[in-house]
Amino acid sequence: MKTWTEEHFTELSWHDNHVYGLKLFAGEHGAGQLMLDLDHILEWRKADAGTFRFLIAPAILAFKGVSDLKIDLDYKVAGAALTPFSIQAITRTLEERERYLAKLWNISVNWPEGEISFEATGFEQRLTGEAILSDQMWLKRSA
Repeated sequence: MKTWTEEHFTELSWHDNHVYGLKLFAGEHGAGQLMLDLDHILEWRKADAGTFRFLIAPAILAFKGVSDLKIDLDYKVAGAALTPFSIQAITRTLEERERYLAKLWNISVNWPEGEISFEATGFEQRLTGEAILSDQMWLKRSA
């Protein structure tokens, strides 16, 4: 499968996916779109001596109808060089509002420490290249 939507949410994991780019697009009524350019780990494969290899493909993860965006990534405290950040997990909760059921999303980041939170109506993720088997959890990218 090369495209996933919100109906596949429980089947997907973004653990240790590296994010190379973040784009924001304005939309109607104050909501917009949040796009993440990432390396999506499709499969963890056991290798020799308890190590793993990773089947990875470049992907775009686009959340639609985004509002109430909060980005909290702290590279300064970590004393880290500016590198792609790594996702710990993406969670979704539902919250009853006066006129609708809100979908609240949280992207917890494991490096550097932080999170991205927002409300969105859903998402689409699509692969933008072929999957590659790698010893690292990321693909080599050129600037």
